[in-house]
Amino acid sequence: MNVKSLISFIALFIILAINVVSGPGCANIVPPGGGFRDSLPPLLTKASPRDSTKNFEGNKINLSFDEFVQVDNFEQNVLVSPVPRRTPSATYKLNTISIRLRDSLEANTTYTINFGDAIKDVNEGNVMKNFSYVFATGPTIDSLSFSGNVILAESGKVDSTLIVILHTKREDSVVIKERPRYMTKLDGKGYFIFRNLPAGTFYVYALKDEARALRYQNNKQLFAFADSAVVVKENTPGKTLYAYEGVKAEQTTPGTGSQNAADKRLKYQTTISNNRHDLLKKFSFLFDRPLRRFDSSKLRIATDTLYTPVTEYTWSTDSTKKKLTLNYSWQENTLYHLILEKDFATDTLGHQLLKADTISFTTMENKEYGKLSLRFRNLDLSKNPVLQFVQSDEVVSSFPLTSVAFSQALFLPGEYELRILNDINQNGVWDPGEFFGKHRQPETVKPVQRRITVKENWDNEIEIVL
Repeated sequence: MNVKSLISFIALFIILAINVVSGPGCANIVPPGGGFRDSLPPLLTKASPRDSTKNFEGNKINLSFDEFVQVDNFEQNVLVSPVPRRTPSATYKLNTISIRLRDSLEANTTYTINFGDAIKDVNEGNVMKNFSYVFATGPTIDSLSFSGNVILAESGKVDSTLIVILHTKREDSVVIKERPRYMTKLDGKGYFIFRNLPAGTFYVYALKDEARALRYQNNKQLFAFADSAVVVKENTPGKTLYAYEGVKAEQTTPGTGSQNAADKRLKYQTTISNNRHDLLKKFSFLFDRPLRRFDSSKLRIATDTLYTPVTEYTWSTDSTKKKLTLNYSWQENTLYHLILEKDFATDTLGHQLLKADTISFTTMENKEYGKLSLRFRNLDLSKNPVLQFVQSDEVVSSFPLTSVAFSQALFLPGEYELRILNDINQNGVWDPGEFFGKHRQPETVKPVQRRITVKENWDNEIEIVL
């Protein structure tokens, strides 16, 4: 009798004994319907060759379990180390899984087949988590390990879809040209561990591998590297890697009007919401395509119902020529008009407005904001901290901190996550790393555990413990 059958038998016996002891004064005895739900994962009952076999020969492994099993997404879930050129294949029938190795095995090498969450029972789908089968082609099983974690440098959060790889060559180019020697996945908290490693020197990387190429392919790919080689031996210290994108993927901004190629209209969005504008933000045009030409004399600003001209303002464009920003100090609760002539701007396809236009909006009132005062405990000012306010995982505002106190007379109400950026170059923004040649790590960001809520027309005074 297997373990699961024994447990079910004992539980049924206990219920029947209770009913008998209760006597005739109780309600009619009704046998349990459908039996007990199986909540236990499959158990390995036999492996051929046995697990941890030494001097392994052949290319086939049979695994038998205490119940019928299935294997889900074998190639995606199962990891083999050292990394083979060709992934083994697997078939399953009833309670047996058969593995066929498709690569020639190296001499005196320990191999690990980690099934991750691939094995589950047929009836209830109970997963046999992180089951591994180990064998060696030599007389000993390697038993060393190396562990660590991976953090997203820009947010301090975790992306558990990244993989960690070990190379034995030190050249930077190996992450582009060659498959790694070893590979493992992150758990849900961003931690990793390599088991059954031999003693040796390894170069450690992490990357987003959606193409399953096991290589670094472009600078829009999340990537991390260890500052120095890891010497695996007894009690090898762990490593923390900081992943970053070298260049962020360009975010397209949907424009106004039709997207038909024949449409010659200049397409843009603005920072206005519901015909109102935040006093704390600059007004901007966000164009679909870079501007070829902008004529500031053909874009005028006026205020009130009389269209009184506004002076003392300037326009600036960013490096992409797709963002045009107005530099001006807003007055609260004021009606403004932006008067656009037809040819005030021309994009790289020669698109202009079809006709002159006017954009009207009103600025918010001071009383719609809250006063915010924060005091930090355990803040390290030597790291040039920048306080970031985050909503929906986007940094909406940031402020360099020169003391443990932060205060703003006007702050937009809402709920915010906080992060602290260690701004190494003191440019006020997060900077990614640069691996090839320079080996420069990214700047790091630490999430603050406490969220804050800024209330409208209120003195919001909060202490933050880091």
